[in-house]
Amino acid sequence: MSFNLQESYKKMNEGDVLLAYKGSITTELITNVLEVIESKLDDINTASAVKKKIYNVLVESLQNLFHHIDDIPDKIKDEFDARFGVLVVAKEKEMYRISTGNFVRTAKVKQLKEKIDKINSLSKEELKDMYKFVLNHQKLSAKGGGGLGLIDIAKKTGNKLEYIFHNYNDEFDFFNLNVFISESKN
Repeated sequence: MSFNLQESYKKMNEGDVLLAYKGSITTELITNVLEVIESKLDDINTASAVKKKIYNVLVESLQNLFHHIDDIPDKIKDEFDARFGVLVVAKEKEMYRISTGNFVRTAKVKQLKEKIDKINSLSKEELKDMYKFVLNHQKLSAKGGGGLGLIDIAKKTGNKLEYIFHNYNDEFDFFNLNVFISESKN
């Protein structure tokens, strides 16, 4: 295995880290993370509009993590929790970064890459149109979403989604998504 989670997590922890977590993704964790981030953003006097944007993107990112973690096989469960995920919120220069990571089946990588690349290729207006189209035409998936999460994140931040897939083994890749939120209003 060439992927090293510790190295990846260390890289995610660059910048002024407001919160870092790796472990089981639960509803209780989501509630706690949102409370901690709200408090930390208050402590560093983050502008209200930026704080709202960070909070909204964080909610969407955590929901994506919670709902889209693939069940990992027992041989990986020995090393990681069944619902293993990583979350880092950091400030880098004039941006806030929300980094998430989780295992995804290798068979899903191509489709997920294509979706993110499509989202990244769209203008602000095209993102709005895509969001409306998906909202009105997609069926809810078995995991509860209609595929709006990543579109919504890109729409709210006005920034491209950065991602990387690290091959873990024949069945799974580790998906790392970085979302950037500008301190200035977009």
